[in-house]
Amino acid sequence: MLLTTRQTSRALLTPRLTPLPALCLALALALGAALLAPPSARAAVPAPDRTAARNPVVLVHGYNADPGVWGALREDLRAAGYADSELFSWGYDTHQSVNEVLSGRLAAYVEDVRRRTGAARVDVVAHSFGSLVTRWYVKFGGGDRTVDRWVSLAGPNHGTSTAWACALWDQACRDMTPNSYVQKNLAAGDETPGAVRYATFWSDCDEVINPDGSVPLAGALNTGVGCLKHNDLLGDEPTSAGVRAFLASP
Repeated sequence: MLLTTRQTSRALLTPRLTPLPALCLALALALGAALLAPPSARAAVPAPDRTAARNPVVLVHGYNADPGVWGALREDLRAAGYADSELFSWGYDTHQSVNEVLSGRLAAYVEDVRRRTGAARVDVVAHSFGSLVTRWYVKFGGGDRTVDRWVSLAGPNHGTSTAWACALWDQACRDMTPNSYVQKNLAAGDETPGAVRYATFWSDCDEVINPDGSVPLAGALNTGVGCLKHNDLLGDEPTSAGVRAFLASP
């Protein structure tokens, strides 16, 4: 929704020349010891550490915002080991319809990310209105096959009464109102469908989401962040830590 805010001395050793026959004998003995060692001893040598590949992350901003809102979280994700080539911020016109326009455009963007990275699935982190766009994509646009983890920060997941203030002239606001066409369809049946893993983060002092309980979803990992304003979740370190932990979860 509307945005505001977030380091011996060194001893010089003279090499000792080893006579060639003695050197050869020493190498032969070492090689023989290695070959005659029991399999268990050879297996004890630690294997190189290979970190499992991460999913690329698609960040989806909220109403009247742009990809610039993700500066703090992008910085935290880079500090956690993500490369810029794994982080994507989708920019879009937030005054259009969730179901008729935006979810389809998001689907095309995710396909482009998958093509560019070679990843089978992506992780999605959405703020506010972006939660509805991404949920519709997951539930009705094939996203259940391409999204691994989905995160909502302060999303109007069951509607917010504050959206009535702009619903008269703005389709996105109408989509955010309680009991709208979008809200009814997203709430119907399973709120968290498929094999996607879901998480929400919500504040009990959110001045935009009313009621506060609109954010949590049945079947999701729902985390209260305390008393934060709507846009403060974007730069809050404990919230960021929670998001990063969820994205890194097995």
